[in-house]
Amino acid sequence: MSNSSDPAYERFAEMDFADAKPVKAISALARLQAEHASGQEITVPVDDELLARLVACAQRSGNDYRTILHHALERYLEAEPEAQ
Repeated sequence: MSNSSDPAYERFAEMDFADAKPVKAISALARLQAEHASGQEITVPVDDELLARLVACAQRSGNDYRTILHHALERYLEAEPEAQ
């Protein structure tokens, strides 16, 4: 994602987040994140070249690479008659 595609970029561009804690370290934030999660997080090993191409595609389109991966998986499953 480029800086210009994030509407909050200007507001937070000069802030130093070096000492910021991860969401999981703050129980109230972790609970909110879990309540509003739209799916289950998984870990999948991905070939370095494939990931680089996915990230480059995401940067060109202004999307997050996980969103592009999600849509690619949806399209693949829609094309598979046995997956329906």
